[in-house]
Amino acid sequence: FSTAATAIVAATIALSSSSPNNIFCNAFVPTSSNINIPSSQSQLHAIDEKMMERLDGIRRSYNALTERLADPDVIGDSNLLRKVMSDRSKSEEVVLAFEEYCQFLEELEGATELFQEAGDDPDMKEMAREEIKEIEPKMEELEERITILLLPKDPNDDRNVMLEIRAGTGGSEANIFAGDLLDVYRKFIQTEGWQATIIDESKGDDGGYKNVVLEVKGDSVYSKMKWEAGVHRVQRVPATETQGRVHTSTATVAIMPECDEVDVKIDPKEIEMSTMRSGGAGGQNVNKVETAVDLLHKPTGIRIKCTQERSQLKNKDLAMKMLMSKLYDIENEKREREERERRGEQVGTGGRSEKIRTYNWKDSRCSDHRLGQNFPLNQFLNADIGPIIDAMIAKDQEEKLRQISEEAVAN
Repeated sequence: FSTAATAIVAATIALSSSSPNNIFCNAFVPTSSNINIPSSQSQLHAIDEKMMERLDGIRRSYNALTERLADPDVIGDSNLLRKVMSDRSKSEEVVLAFEEYCQFLEELEGATELFQEAGDDPDMKEMAREEIKEIEPKMEELEERITILLLPKDPNDDRNVMLEIRAGTGGSEANIFAGDLLDVYRKFIQTEGWQATIIDESKGDDGGYKNVVLEVKGDSVYSKMKWEAGVHRVQRVPATETQGRVHTSTATVAIMPECDEVDVKIDPKEIEMSTMRSGGAGGQNVNKVETAVDLLHKPTGIRIKCTQERSQLKNKDLAMKMLMSKLYDIENEKREREERERRGEQVGTGGRSEKIRTYNWKDSRCSDHRLGQNFPLNQFLNADIGPIIDAMIAKDQEEKLRQISEEAVAN
């Protein structure tokens, strides 16, 4: 995203040589052009005063939150302590980058003073020149990084998710493929240090799953898993195929951020609930007592059957949790679609109907249609999907940078 990043840096930051005394970092901001020093860049752009004020405000808030961690009232309240730590961690990366930037400003000031005080000493001037030329690209890199860190964040990024995999076209092969996707995601979840629990499942007759729902908990789960939402297509010879013909099957992945009553209000009158016996493992209780719950949300037609728990109350709570996530996901997708239309964004929609990836067994290729890139199939099957997700995040950042740059130019 270098082109877009360069555009936004050029649009949002300017030389501060006109105000040499920077009150935030206590350093003059010299450049090659200030002291007639050759540079690979025509000029070094420093973060302007407006952005410095914003960064300094973030740093003050970060320091205040750090002090609160030592407050006995905070330490004694586990929920409050967790919130303070969470709020602090959200700004930590940008604060550390800003402080590193300030350190470079001070070093640049020292090198400039050295150059100006060198007089007619060519060796001293050359040493100052080399030091400044070494600092400039580091500052430019930090400017780009800080700009990206200040981009608007998805408010759902820190949430846990409900991960739903549903077999699509392709019959038994689609069920098996859904099971393959589940295996990949379970490995990836384990690699990330997250926790996953199956809360609903319907197994296929020949293996795999017709439908399976996992609750995934961990650090910023939605920020990564949201890029897996959409239709996944597989092209391969099914195990049940006797003539060696390649079949095309699909499975749909839905990534729903977890929510609660604060996020979604559900009128009890809109819910129709029935109970039944769960059957299967779990002893006589699930086979003789109606522990399973079937919920119908009448306005949307969403139906959820929950049989995982051994008590009706727990199954009801779980079913309501799944319903809230589905309703929140519908509203969230609607808001995101409207925002994308406003911005004319080209990044994948994340909607359930969007075909995002094709897995071709014959060519050992995994093709991501949003990126227009191919990856080794084994990379995906081994759950090494981090590079694909990182590429999607970079593409999203590029789009946001482009949009901000265009708005800055328009204004």
